[in-house]
Amino acid sequence: MKYLLTGGAGYIGLHVALAIKNSGHDVLLADNFSNSNIDNIKHIKNVLGICLHVEVGDIRSKDFTDKLFKKYQIDAVVHLAGLKSIPESNLKPLQYFDNNISGTINLLRSMKKYSIKKIVFSSSASVYGDPEYLPIDEFHPTRVKNPYARTKLQIEDILGDLTNYDPSWNIVCLRYFNPVGGHDSGLLGDSPRGIPSNLMPYIAAVAANELPILNIYGDDYDTADGTGIRDYIHVMDLADAHLCALEFLESSAQKNFNIFNIGTGYGCSVLEVVSTFEKSTGIKIPFQIMKRRAGDSASCYADVKNAKLFLKWEAKKNLKDMCLSAWAYKKNII
Repeated sequence: MKYLLTGGAGYIGLHVALAIKNSGHDVLLADNFSNSNIDNIKHIKNVLGICLHVEVGDIRSKDFTDKLFKKYQIDAVVHLAGLKSIPESNLKPLQYFDNNISGTINLLRSMKKYSIKKIVFSSSASVYGDPEYLPIDEFHPTRVKNPYARTKLQIEDILGDLTNYDPSWNIVCLRYFNPVGGHDSGLLGDSPRGIPSNLMPYIAAVAANELPILNIYGDDYDTADGTGIRDYIHVMDLADAHLCALEFLESSAQKNFNIFNIGTGYGCSVLEVVSTFEKSTGIKIPFQIMKRRAGDSASCYADVKNAKLFLKWEAKKNLKDMCLSAWAYKKNII
């Protein structure tokens, strides 16, 4: 099988690509490198001996997406391309709607034109908003709180409407919780530009003395230690979830539109993550408590029983694994 990965050169995309290659399938990456680094492709080839074919272009371009399906024999698509910063989306909502939604619509048009009707979509647990109950299952109400989450939910709605109109489509939406960590080789990991907005790369940047101190936003939540609780999932487990989703598309006798939560099924507090990182690496992380950020919830973690039941997938790596792999990658790039 040959799979097209849009946004395939990004943090999650490259981990998914390697998981698919290791399973014996072929992958084609499509990326405009607006938020990714082509050097990662070279490192993978030079160190791991794995060649990843990349077509450079923007999925908002009809000529580009048509070329992909005309030139290559694609069996299914993993759609990862999209802008993904919640704070940035609040500042640039039109850019997010144009890139994420317009890009998806154009991709789907080309897929339809060339009769490729199997797709795994990279969605987000941010579509749930503030939890009404925990753990969050796929039937939890959706209440988006920012333009980024709105693009994810609107794309899900488009995909659901598409299968209602044309049952020959087979679609899986994976609602990620909080991907962290890196590849076992230490070659790949999360390296956001500027000051990280996510916890694990922020901790790693402080550990590497790139930033002086970790800001923890709020210690007065209704949690055991007062800091926010999130469901952190190792990116390698997340990559395996995509492989299971592709296999599900090929063999499923279920309905042709499915949504699955992808997380560990339990939450870890900010202070728990900091403590585990310190114990795992031997590096002390200085931190200071700041005011809560607007919109942050006290706790958020997944009910993952459907992924286990239908995708035959569950997370295997623990918080220590996440911390060690994040630090291994950070040491390689400093």
